[in-house]
Amino acid sequence: MNTNRKKIILLISFFLILVTPAFANGGEESLTEKMTELVFEIGVILFAARLGGAIMKKFNMPSVLGELLMGIVIGPYLLGGIPLPGFHNGLFPLLAGSFPVSPELYGIATIASIILLFHSGLETDLALFLQFSVKGAIIGITGVIVSFVSGAWAGSLITGQSMFAPVNLFMGVLSIATSVGITARILSEQRKMDSPEGVTILAAAVIDDVLGIIILAVILGIISVLTGSGGGVGVDWGAIVFIAVKAVAVWLGFTAVGMIYARKIGNSLKIFRSETSIAIMSLGLALLLSGIFEKAGLAMIIGAYVMGLSLSRTDLSFVIQEKIHPLHEFFVPIFFCVMGMLVNVNEFLDPKVVIAGLLFSVLGILAKIIGCGAPSLFLNFNMRGALRIGVGMVPRGEVALIIAGIGIANGILDDSLFGVAIFMTLLTTLIPPPLLTALLKNGKLGTRTEMKGSNTISTLFDFPSHEMTQMAITKVINALKEEGFYVHELGMGDHLVNQVRKDDVFLTFHEYIKKMEIVSDPADVHYVKSLVYESLLGINDTINNLKDMAKPEQLKAGMKNLAPDQNSRIQEDYFKTIDESCISMELKATGKNAVLEEMVAMVNKAGLLKDYDKCLQAVKDREASMSTGMQNGIAIPHGKTDGVEKLVIAIGLKQDGIDFQSLDDKDTRIFIMTLSPKSAAGPHIQFLSSVSAILSKSGIIDEIFKCRTPSELKDLLINEAHESK
Repeated sequence: MNTNRKKIILLISFFLILVTPAFANGGEESLTEKMTELVFEIGVILFAARLGGAIMKKFNMPSVLGELLMGIVIGPYLLGGIPLPGFHNGLFPLLAGSFPVSPELYGIATIASIILLFHSGLETDLALFLQFSVKGAIIGITGVIVSFVSGAWAGSLITGQSMFAPVNLFMGVLSIATSVGITARILSEQRKMDSPEGVTILAAAVIDDVLGIIILAVILGIISVLTGSGGGVGVDWGAIVFIAVKAVAVWLGFTAVGMIYARKIGNSLKIFRSETSIAIMSLGLALLLSGIFEKAGLAMIIGAYVMGLSLSRTDLSFVIQEKIHPLHEFFVPIFFCVMGMLVNVNEFLDPKVVIAGLLFSVLGILAKIIGCGAPSLFLNFNMRGALRIGVGMVPRGEVALIIAGIGIANGILDDSLFGVAIFMTLLTTLIPPPLLTALLKNGKLGTRTEMKGSNTISTLFDFPSHEMTQMAITKVINALKEEGFYVHELGMGDHLVNQVRKDDVFLTFHEYIKKMEIVSDPADVHYVKSLVYESLLGINDTINNLKDMAKPEQLKAGMKNLAPDQNSRIQEDYFKTIDESCISMELKATGKNAVLEEMVAMVNKAGLLKDYDKCLQAVKDREASMSTGMQNGIAIPHGKTDGVEKLVIAIGLKQDGIDFQSLDDKDTRIFIMTLSPKSAAGPHIQFLSSVSAILSKSGIIDEIFKCRTPSELKDLLINEAHESK
């Protein structure tokens, strides 16, 4: 064991000894003590959820699985119940005779579920639903019916009760849920979002969500009547019909009001002016409506979804999504972790539970494939396309977890059935991604005949470089903001996307390396072209005005008079990161390009580059615009490129020097090269500034050439940087 590790262990041990008395509890916990425990719990959950999500992403699986599994691991049935200093019953103790987790923690998970469903409602594309409503409705309705019946039937096989028993009706609702987010990610990666299968899946998912929400509301009402009547003996069917009608009426009523007055709601929110305030107050509306729905006998998540669905029709939709994203990132992993904590792992030791979970999962998968795939065969899809749609509708994900959480919280599901539900959620989330990817990769047509895609037009604009593309899209986006448009930026893996909206005008900007693509309604194409044309004219005027200011000869002449200020900020940490294998005490090159090639090859050999050619081109392009040869025999060649993941530094010395077109026309003897990632923030300019400050010191050049090894040279630079602080 090394010295540093011993010190860390001793420090942690001392800390635990010191703080343990502070956690001593002589009796019933006070409110402050409960809140203290809650703070610890949330902190641990956040780190655990992030770790679990990161592990799953490495295997190209949804992060939700990692968050759920980490919840099981740290929950009260596993590690959470192990006694720790200050936590005699464990950090997440199993609360005997009550819910497995504390009411405070479950309350936070409930808020998280509201945020999750509110966000889902905001993301719902109603225009897409209306455009493909016929196919989506048929596929969605049949999928819901088959899934509900198979789920209730599977429940009856597991429990031995009638399909119409409250618990089995709820198992039917669990089978309905679809998490289209997982499918959407796969469609996006395979460039199939706009394919007939892609748009049909997304449209069917809207129907699926809507029907699932309505059925959940109805079934919860029916269960309350059946439970109160002893499970079906002397049931007042009139009361059940009334409950069902009330549930549908409340849902449809609030949904209709939201749809009709969506724009007025949006305009009312705009009085808060700040985009952040608008997003927060919209979430406030979602919380209020969630409470109203709960009071009306429906689930809170239904109210949250309705509010999100209503605001999805406004031009504030993307702004709200963007601004509440940090809240989403904070709360939602907590929800999934808490759902994992509710899983009694002891139940999985029972073969009956495992068999029941497999049965429920298999029937759940087949129900979606058959229920959604079979009707596709009658809607111009061939067997390949029908399978793609069926598999795409299989994932259950977060919606099933929320419904399962409602079930166990209300006593509808016991530990074993909750475990069955989790088992089904895991399998239906793990199995579809590789299957759907394989089905999409062959690239073959999924329809019997060509089908028309979404009614949009793509307008392409080509540019000579990535910098010009970025300049153009920034100019256009700023012009749109000035006209009152709301902009939402998101990443799509290999490129950036900006979604821009104002009232009924909706534009999507795709930014590629040397190309900008604008997707719009055909009626807006003329507006798009006019906008880009005017923006490019503005860029052209700006460039013409800068030409006289940015001539390399004038800049070069001006830089001769520049010298680092005595108070220049120097960061020694940058020099500590230099790899000694990237320091050459005597370069072999005899020409400018040869020096660049040798130094890039040096860092490439050290394994610090992702793409050698990109890095070399970046350095050469920078030299082509203006030489980085400074004064006093120093050159600092540099470049920004996606060929590196972080700041890379190389140092080369040349005793005799070479012509590097320096500012003072003298030969260059010291070369310090840096490469920084183009698409990530980094200390590119800061490092260049620190280098210039150190190399301007009196006598430093002689000191550098006195060094005999890379280690001596590195230590010299670190010491000089440290002394300059």
